[in-house]
Amino acid sequence: MARKLEGRVVIATHNPGKLREMRELLSPHGIEAVSAGELGLPEPDETGTTFQANAIIKAEAAARAAKLPALSDDSGLAVEALHGEPGIHSARWAGPDKDFARAMRMVEEKLAAKAAKAPAQRRATFLSVLVIAWPDGHLEKFEGRVDGTLVWPPRGSAGFGYDPMFLPDGHARTFGEMTAEEKHGLPPRGEGLSHRARAFMQLAKACLG
Repeated sequence: MARKLEGRVVIATHNPGKLREMRELLSPHGIEAVSAGELGLPEPDETGTTFQANAIIKAEAAARAAKLPALSDDSGLAVEALHGEPGIHSARWAGPDKDFARAMRMVEEKLAAKAAKAPAQRRATFLSVLVIAWPDGHLEKFEGRVDGTLVWPPRGSAGFGYDPMFLPDGHARTFGEMTAEEKHGLPPRGEGLSHRARAFMQLAKACLG
């Protein structure tokens, strides 16, 4: 049986966009969220080869350092024609200055090199793994995904990361053109569209119910 999450939790991220989304998801559940960045915790080396492995590294490091339950997300964009790249290196492609305009150009240049112009050649998936770690070593893990097509040029300035070039299946607007409510609003207000929202719905059912 899953362990319940309550009280204060550390969001194991230094990414302001990710922190904002995680706080918005947690706020209806009465969870007090503080970020690893706000606590001055160092960023651990993400040496894992999968989203889950890196999410565990971040959650466990924050839980140990803060002596509180810690929630981490490891997520990224996997492009079919690029054999799953950038994948776990999605943030790394943006460089130390987190220049995702550059990262999106890199994706587009690699697709152009493969003459991937038709939508069927530009399939991609956003993946998110959420991990909660407790100071005693207990872990809970959840995964969400959303499939779509990559557009060029990017559209919209909402969201963060690769959102402006990702068009989710069944929709006419990119994540970058959607409001926060449209992208990751949970039922009944929204449809839990994003990969992070889909993982969070599983987490909420197991650990926040």
